Amino acid sequence: MIMIIENWIKKYPNKMFLCILFVLMLINVIATISANDLFQQLTKPLFVPVFLIYFLLRNKQIKISILAFLLFSFIGDFASVFTYSLMLVNISSLAYCLSYSFLIIAVASRIEKLKLDKVISSYLVLVFLINAYLLYILFDVIKYYIPDSIEVTLFGIKSTALIALAFVSFVDYLNSQSKVSILFLIMVLCFVFSDVLHYISTYYLYNLSFVMLDRVLHLIGLFFLFSYILERNKAKSSLKVKAAIFSSKKVNKFRLK
Repeated sequence: MIMIIENWIKKYPNKMFLCILFVLMLINVIATISANDLFQQLTKPLFVPVFLIYFLLRNKQIKISILAFLLFSFIGDFASVFTYSLMLVNISSLAYCLSYSFLIIAVASRIEKLKLDKVISSYLVLVFLINAYLLYILFDVIKYYIPDSIEVTLFGIKSTALIALAFVSFVDYLNSQSKVSILFLIMVLCFVFSDVLHYISTYYLYNLSFVMLDRVLHLIGLFFLFSYILERNKAKSSLKVKAAIFSSKKVNKFRLK
């Protein structure tokens, strides 16, 4: 069975990738519409393992920082199933904080040399300050709706990590404007909006549409994450091939001389 799936992935990589996304989205929509709490909670922990299995069958190259993000993201998804336990809810939030921190490391390592002028740099600082102020207002409001002080603190840390991640990924996009940086930026925005919807539906206004959109955005974020990894690996392979061709040409020229 595994060999059949692996052959399908090798033969139709993009179609299989999209099929996995749509199947998971369909399961998520059905779980939300069914209004079955256990079914809803058990669907989210499926996201990371399913995408990871697809990725490992297709491409085994993955950075340690991305792997750490996936591990802590899965822990966060799994721990969030047990909503009746305050300790596990806190563990889930902590795991998400750590996962976003590893994503910051992953994108920061891509920025080798900044090429931004003073106007764009000033604009970025202004955007960061505005977002930090909005986070402070949101934190000031939502702390009255979260009963646990530890969860309030973790909300602040997680939100700060997300803003930092969005800021660094936006800097990377403006600096390189490559397909890889665009995929990473879209992924981060999906995680940001998903997280905001999660807190709104959990602590302020529970709405099935918000819950569904939260899950869908989180799922799409993971889809773009694996697209980013595949594109980055493809770019690295291309550079290696070009370097090998260039070195072989130099050797041939040397021999001719």
